[in-house]
Amino acid sequence: MADTTNALVFYESDHLPVYYFPIGDVREEFLLPSKTTTEDPFKGTATHYSLNTGITLVEDAAWRYLDPVKGCPPISDYMSFTWSKMGHWFEEDEEIFVHARDPFRRIDCLPSSRRVQVILDGEQVADSRRGVFLFETGHPVRHYLPIADTRLDMFAPSRYISRCPYKGISSYYHVTTKAKRHENLVWYYPEPVHEAERIKGLVCFHHELVDKILVDGVEIPKEATAASSGYF
Repeated sequence: MADTTNALVFYESDHLPVYYFPIGDVREEFLLPSKTTTEDPFKGTATHYSLNTGITLVEDAAWRYLDPVKGCPPISDYMSFTWSKMGHWFEEDEEIFVHARDPFRRIDCLPSSRRVQVILDGEQVADSRRGVFLFETGHPVRHYLPIADTRLDMFAPSRYISRCPYKGISSYYHVTTKAKRHENLVWYYPEPVHEAERIKGLVCFHHELVDKILVDGVEIPKEATAASSGYF
């Protein structure tokens, strides 16, 4: 639908970043004007477009601000697309997932020999000194561990997957203790993006959903996240 080396990354407070493409780099022959318009106090009136490839019709998949309000960056000659309505997005040859990457967010993957123990239903399900600690802006520290240092006999593969713009596509395991089965409690990245290569194949437990995680014998405080209430 679009291919450019001159995209704008539109960043607004409390919003995900959005790519805007120069109209000249958009396949306009696939665009169909829509009756839908939306209002934004900082950008103006958005005119929406559907996409018709001749095989697939996608309603209201793109939008454009033909006459942005005063103070808005000059985006009248640019168009954007609804991320979830497109099949794939790429930066150069690397596929990007979920949304455009936030220029103010970063991840750091640091190997650590500190002892990490994971306790679930009173049982120790992981014990490792070969972890990688992942620090991500706005998120709690995650402890990625070799699967050989976990109770793999408790694991069962899940069909669930999730996507992250900063790490890639993750797969999951269910974990069954003597007490109960915990759905999608553990995840891993079989083929992470370049910035997260150090966690390739390592597993991570939802800290919010286990009894506790200890690092060098000290319990790590839990932080509230979307997983705290169970979102699977």
